[in-house]
Amino acid sequence: MARTARKQAAVTTLPYARRHYDVVALGASAGGLNALSQVLRTLPKDFPSSIVVVQHLSPGYKSWIANLLGRSTTLKVKQAEHGEIMLPATVYIAPPDEHLLVGPGKVQLAHSQLVHFSRPSIDLLFESVAGTYGSRSIGVILSGSGKDGSTGVRTIKEAGGITIAQSPDKAEFRHMPEAAIDTGCVDFVLPLEKIGERLNQLCSGNNA
Repeated sequence: MARTARKQAAVTTLPYARRHYDVVALGASAGGLNALSQVLRTLPKDFPSSIVVVQHLSPGYKSWIANLLGRSTTLKVKQAEHGEIMLPATVYIAPPDEHLLVGPGKVQLAHSQLVHFSRPSIDLLFESVAGTYGSRSIGVILSGSGKDGSTGVRTIKEAGGITIAQSPDKAEFRHMPEAAIDTGCVDFVLPLEKIGERLNQLCSGNNA
């Protein structure tokens, strides 16, 4: 068992040596599938950070989002499973009707109460990312209705992390990016085609 634990530790730490941020959290709602596809397709297959995603979903249906997004990116995309180890260049999608959270190096799922009428909640994901990874976290708000994610953006910013919002005037649904920007805690407001490029620069340390 000790040998297995050492092997798992090696798998989860060696690929992380060159990254500057441990986790990128993406939040989206209405219009989010297209936005997520555009962001993920611009990330390289050796992207150094783990990516966690909340896309608001109808709770009563099986989600095909991981399959759909997997067609538009060279990254591995999967529906998140409770307790699994978070790896670089891997995208973890919140399942329907479950909150997606993160712990140290692992994904966590919770069926706790709705937040802003949503489960999964972007705010809860961002707050867990900020609490666990602090200044080594990035939060991104994409197209969507409502204000979910705005509290989480503030939490990541206050923890020393980086925050990004999709340009509202270019978003299919502008309300969520606008609410995030209105907090005064967004570092970059970018069109979709520039978000992936900025994420790669930040996470790889290449900010030229």
